[in-house]
Amino acid sequence: MNDTTDTMATAPEKPADKKSEIRRWWADAPMTYGETHGQTEYVLPDGTIETVEIGSIRFFELADQRFYGWNTPLHTENVPFSKIFDYKAMAGKKVLEIGCGMGCMAMNWAQRGAHVTAVDLNPTAVRQTRTRFERFGLNGDIRESDGESLPFPDQTFDHVYSWGVLHHTPGTRRALEEFYRVLKPGGTFGLMLYHRRSFLYRFSIWWQEGIINMESRFLNDLELASRYSDGAREEGNPHTWPVTRQEVRRDLVPQFSNVSIKVFGTDVPEILNTWLPDLGRWLPLSWRKALSRRAGWSLWITGTKQ
Repeated sequence: MNDTTDTMATAPEKPADKKSEIRRWWADAPMTYGETHGQTEYVLPDGTIETVEIGSIRFFELADQRFYGWNTPLHTENVPFSKIFDYKAMAGKKVLEIGCGMGCMAMNWAQRGAHVTAVDLNPTAVRQTRTRFERFGLNGDIRESDGESLPFPDQTFDHVYSWGVLHHTPGTRRALEEFYRVLKPGGTFGLMLYHRRSFLYRFSIWWQEGIINMESRFLNDLELASRYSDGAREEGNPHTWPVTRQEVRRDLVPQFSNVSIKVFGTDVPEILNTWLPDLGRWLPLSWRKALSRRAGWSLWITGTKQ
């Protein structure tokens, strides 16, 4: 497995038109959090199935419920993501989201007083985020834009963040340069990227699919990660390359100060269940937490521009 080299170069180079392919794929299969990637059918807690129209109030409610449920440890007192986002400190200030998806996180910032700007490469995400803001009576500047070439002057924003997006582009490093450029001195950033030293990558993707199922005979490491991460049941997505903590510090955010990297692992119990039924439930909580902090699928990276 190539991740022992700790270098971004382990992700093979792709053709120049890869960005267009990525844009098209996510526009056709947006992150709806439905039972099927890109679709709007949801299984409710009572087991019934509900299919809704994308862009409707009910769609946003069901998509948000699924998204919030996956990230329960990050919420406090019914305030979503309040353990990682300092809403109070950013009230009245300029906040930029890169890769807004269906607009859930941008909505939470806007509801708590931030002046929100949100961008996404794909037009479906931009359209749905604008629809969400209209339906919920929120103000925000929602634009179709490439996070690697932002249409904003230097030192525009007080806080910039991205959640689960920039591992889907070959230009992750370039996007972080844009983070730095558009932040004001003293501004902060938050970034979630997939973790290559996670159970999900090492066991579910590299070992189970690559070695046991012999997919590595046909796919390189980048192609494996893309095929068996987002949209896996629909033959995968065009580009997903998880990173290591060492790569983050050395290659992506060396220009920032006060860099902190945490591992989030709400996915770990389900992966343990693939080894042995109910292992993720019966394993002592302290063990599950320790494993999640070490081998979860998400790296949460924060820092400051001096």
